[in-house]
Amino acid sequence: MNSIERVDAAIHLRQPDRVPVDLHNFQPAAAALGGSMAEVFQNGDLLAEAMLKAWREFGHDMILLENGTACNAQACGVQVVYRDDAAPAAHIPVITSLDEVDRLEVPDPYTAFPMCEIIKATRILAREIGDKVWICGRADQGPMDLASQLIGMETLMLEIATGENAEGVHRLLDYARQVATRYAFALMESGAHSTSIGEPVAGPDVMSPRHYRTYAMAQEKRMVDDLKARGIILHNHICGNTIPIIDDFIATGAEVLEIDHKTDIRKAKEAGRGKTCFLGPINTNLMYSGTPQEVEEACREAIAIMAPGSGFILGPGCALGTETPADNIHALVESAKKYGVYR
Repeated sequence: MNSIERVDAAIHLRQPDRVPVDLHNFQPAAAALGGSMAEVFQNGDLLAEAMLKAWREFGHDMILLENGTACNAQACGVQVVYRDDAAPAAHIPVITSLDEVDRLEVPDPYTAFPMCEIIKATRILAREIGDKVWICGRADQGPMDLASQLIGMETLMLEIATGENAEGVHRLLDYARQVATRYAFALMESGAHSTSIGEPVAGPDVMSPRHYRTYAMAQEKRMVDDLKARGIILHNHICGNTIPIIDDFIATGAEVLEIDHKTDIRKAKEAGRGKTCFLGPINTNLMYSGTPQEVEEACREAIAIMAPGSGFILGPGCALGTETPADNIHALVESAKKYGVYR
């Protein structure tokens, strides 16, 4: 199989020739160009060059393309800080009250910055290597995460905790879902094979399973359904221990669930068997500070648990840090070839 066939088989729960590999490596890839990371993350040509260079070095099956966790927020008017040694970060919310939600407008991804630059990078990658590697164009943050950036984390969490304006919270989440969905469509139209969202704020490390079900889950499911209606594959990423919400997480219908090392992968595999494909779960701290041998052992263990029956893509559990050693990235990629062959 080639990389596209391999990833497609895993996502659709068919058995590939071996476990495919994803690299969530936009930060080390940008740093490897040798210039300003802030410049790379604001320039589609440079971002595409960085991801192409990394793919040529590591030969992974899936490119997860993004510029961080503040793309959608900036397109909506949030003030964002660009840094030379890490991904950009949301800084100042665009609204201070739920009463202001109705004045927000859904941005046009083809003209709104920096969405338009990520779309440019997607087009370049699709043109250059879209027949050789699976391109997942991340539609940045999902409904709950984007909502927290639009109004501020503390304000949103207080509104959810008190429940005094639940209708307003739902309106904000609905707006955020529309932003991410429109961006996802644009990324797919630009040549991506799949798209994804990040929803760490929705996870049990931040909010209760009850609040996840009450607020985040319905919006995630609606986004999945809207994209599925157009034949589009959506990945959903939630950091931390997702076991307390694993059945609800699966019930969103996302074809790929991205999990990190805090999730009990045995329990996740059992719950999701025959229902969804998991991506992850290698600890990014291990990827940064461990040895290649330690990375290989972690990958071997993950493959042994997650690979049987297919529905598994090996990769980091979250974004790799800027200074992740290249030897450890090679170890991750090579582990899939060494231990992930289906017989």
